[in-house]
Amino acid sequence: MAVIKAHGSLLSTATQRVLACLYEKEVEFQFVPVNMGAGEHKSENYLSLNPFGQVPAFEEGDFNLFESRAITQYIANEYTEKGTQLLLPGSNKTMAALQLWKEVEALQFDPASSKLAWELFYKPFFGLTTDTSVAEENEAKLAKVLDVYETRLAKSKYLACDYFTLADLHHLPNIQCLLGTPAKKLFDSRPLVSAWVADITARPAWSKVLAMQKK
Repeated sequence: MAVIKAHGSLLSTATQRVLACLYEKEVEFQFVPVNMGAGEHKSENYLSLNPFGQVPAFEEGDFNLFESRAITQYIANEYTEKGTQLLLPGSNKTMAALQLWKEVEALQFDPASSKLAWELFYKPFFGLTTDTSVAEENEAKLAKVLDVYETRLAKSKYLACDYFTLADLHHLPNIQCLLGTPAKKLFDSRPLVSAWVADITARPAWSKVLAMQKK
């Protein structure tokens, strides 16, 4: 079997998303750190893996992928018999439900939460000044998304159904960033969202990703 290589930075939420999926699927892999500070993501070798010069990149023998959600979808499909079942196999309706909430994460949750994470988590980390107006604007946007989640989670334990799927996993990196900022109140003030966040952030696979960051 070809060795799986996950190239990326542990500071990157997109890289973390792929690592969480690999751990959930209990797939052996080699993590290849990309030093973005030194510009390794713009090197000729790396651009052959990800032509946009971003992280992560994924290799399995001569098969390459980039874009974190495409990578997690491939892993979940290719290794469906291993680890956690992250898909909703079955009817078109069940598969559509999973696709729906994956789209919600990518198009509704991620834009606001990524901007908020940059302002409240990454800027202080890098010694930059938070733009409070941008933070407030995106807090309001994220609050509206989480209101929808609160309603949805009254109907199922997780977003797509009653078990953990890619739709939930894709949220983990940005949620983790925001839990260490004042934006944590957006989760805490919604009981069902708060319980969902506590559940998914306590998963052993996610704990392994966090442990990698501490090494």
